[in-house]
Amino acid sequence: MNDTAEITQWLSAARAGDKSALDRVLATLYRELHGMARRQLGGQQHGHTLDTTALVHEAYLKLAGRAEAEFEDRAHFFAYAASAMRSVVVDYARQRMAVKRGGDLHRVTDLPEDAGGGMRLDEEMLGLDVALNKLNDLDPRLAQVVEMRYFAGLSETEIAGLLKRSERSVRRDWQKARMFLLAALQG
Repeated sequence: MNDTAEITQWLSAARAGDKSALDRVLATLYRELHGMARRQLGGQQHGHTLDTTALVHEAYLKLAGRAEAEFEDRAHFFAYAASAMRSVVVDYARQRMAVKRGGDLHRVTDLPEDAGGGMRLDEEMLGLDVALNKLNDLDPRLAQVVEMRYFAGLSETEIAGLLKRSERSVRRDWQKARMFLLAALQG
């Protein structure tokens, strides 16, 4: 049985309430989750307490701790993992801002074309989170592409494969989402 079929089978068992099946999925995909976290935190400044292992473990707790979390397939799992990582990073940024005096939100002035350079864990992240929630209200598919691209660090090719869509379609979604987010963040 190939990895994808095995993971799909485990996800099905996890949906039926088998917690050990979800643990097998997470253990199998741990390396990929760690790579996602490493790509995203690669650009952060030293001195932060959130490192790649902590991000993966916090995301794991979110993935494993939600009884209603059901993963139909590998794509759904990675979409949920991206969302869990986003939640961890945003919570971390909120905690950091609460410590700083005058933790007002500042506006993001740039959403990079290439999201692989690491994200900033500061007030800009909180502004982006607010804008991304607005985008999700308008078009959940575009918000999912942003989560997978920006928060999970997946390439357009990887996203296209997971979502079973063309790379060109994912690229268009990414561009539309970037335009919306930039307008929301600057306005």
